[in-house]
Amino acid sequence: MASTTETKPVKNAPKHVPARLNRLYAEQYTKELQKDLKLSNIHQVPRLEKIVINVGLGQAKDDKHLMDVATNTLRKITGQQPNQTTAHKSIASFKLREGNKIGLKLTLRGERMYEFLDRLINIVLPRLRDFHGVSGRAFDKSGNYSIGLSDQSVFPELSYEETTTSHGLQVVLVIRGHDPTHTRALLEKFGMPFEKPQAEPVIKPVVRPVEEPKNDVAEESKTQTDDDKPIEEELKETIV
Repeated sequence: MASTTETKPVKNAPKHVPARLNRLYAEQYTKELQKDLKLSNIHQVPRLEKIVINVGLGQAKDDKHLMDVATNTLRKITGQQPNQTTAHKSIASFKLREGNKIGLKLTLRGERMYEFLDRLINIVLPRLRDFHGVSGRAFDKSGNYSIGLSDQSVFPELSYEETTTSHGLQVVLVIRGHDPTHTRALLEKFGMPFEKPQAEPVIKPVVRPVEEPKNDVAEESKTQTDDDKPIEEELKETIV
């Protein structure tokens, strides 16, 4: 008979630590959102389902190096290998043929999803130049939220040599919710820095002094009386 070997548990094995945002959502944010949004059922609380990252590379059909740079970027910042997207039809004006590789995409779920969102909110977004918060109008009708980045150099996982060829990317947060206001409340719990509405400048009306209308008739009569005085005096002198 074949001998069976029993596997012994490894001593001092590292324990699995859940992502910080995932733990906070399960222990704290769910109850707070249910109370703040006045929901009767806890299953109505909005929940982050997945994160989709897209990179459009229209120039990749002419420059193959750009595809390698974008692939390395997504692999470094997410820990997953992206999938290449191809053109479904030919467009002569864009010099595009069916089957050309024009982009990359990948989907994050579970622990990697929450870890990426944590790094995005607390590390990547504050490194943007002249950053005043993300837009509050990037929600669609289903409540999903999109963030566009024009340069990959804000990610600390990339070295300077890996950012010499710049490209943008889009991050889509797919959220299960009934209303965009509910999904925004969830993102605010996660710490998403939404821009504050700027107060409209108060324009004070310019008050100009009102000029009094001139009384031309009174002035004319006054000038006439002044001119008549010497004549009256001459008449008195002649009479005397």
